[in-house]
Amino acid sequence: MGIILFDGICNLCNNSVRFIIERDPKREFKFASLQSEAGMLYKEKHQIPESIDSIVLIMDGKVYLESNAALHIASRLKGPWKMFRIFLGIPEPVRDRVYKWVAKNRYKWFGKSESCMIPSKGNRDRFLEDYPPD
Repeated sequence: MGIILFDGICNLCNNSVRFIIERDPKREFKFASLQSEAGMLYKEKHQIPESIDSIVLIMDGKVYLESNAALHIASRLKGPWKMFRIFLGIPEPVRDRVYKWVAKNRYKWFGKSESCMIPSKGNRDRFLEDYPPD
């Protein structure tokens, strides 16, 4: 199981979570917003820098940040998204430069919400409110 931490007030991030849920029939991922108690505790436990304010993947004892997180998530989704793992062959500094550019502009381009998204009834169990053991 992977845990995805995301910016809960970012419209791009919330839409990305919905996108992942729709393409994750095996329910491999659980979610917590970075602003939630669970998100903050996971950041602390895994020594994720405070400067990280977008997507994080915690899976198999490893922490993936920025483009690594996005590409490792995509590689586990159903459909053609698995092919995105080919971009892992691009040097990380190059990938992360593009990722950081999008992340820096995400509020301007996609807006932000006043509060974190509320999961649907069918997916509520995929959102971590407390800090369960991993």
